[in-house]
Amino acid sequence: MVRDNCVVEADVDHEPDYRFTLANERTFLAWVRTALGLLAGGIAVSQFYTSTLLWHKAIGAVCIVLAGLIAVGAFWQWRRVQLAMRRDQPLPRPPLVPVTVVGAGIAALLALALVAP
Repeated sequence: MVRDNCVVEADVDHEPDYRFTLANERTFLAWVRTALGLLAGGIAVSQFYTSTLLWHKAIGAVCIVLAGLIAVGAFWQWRRVQLAMRRDQPLPRPPLVPVTVVGAGIAALLALALVAP
């Protein structure tokens, strides 16, 4: 973009090296696979295990919500990284790692509560 006859570097987009673009896409697809695995696991736990306790439903719900967050976050992160590469800016940190760790920890604690009694 030109402002006062000057080119502002942060606004100039260029096509990044295709290897970096493909690496960004592979990372996105890995997060989507993780989300699909959590979705399948959440459905399996909540539907196929029957008991009078609600632990199975809670574990399934945590996995399904986590899958949705990861899927949306993966797309959002892919776009942010692609934009940063096009503008030669530092790559943004991924917010998905702490979200995944906290969600998996909650699911693990619920599973432990189910197995413990």
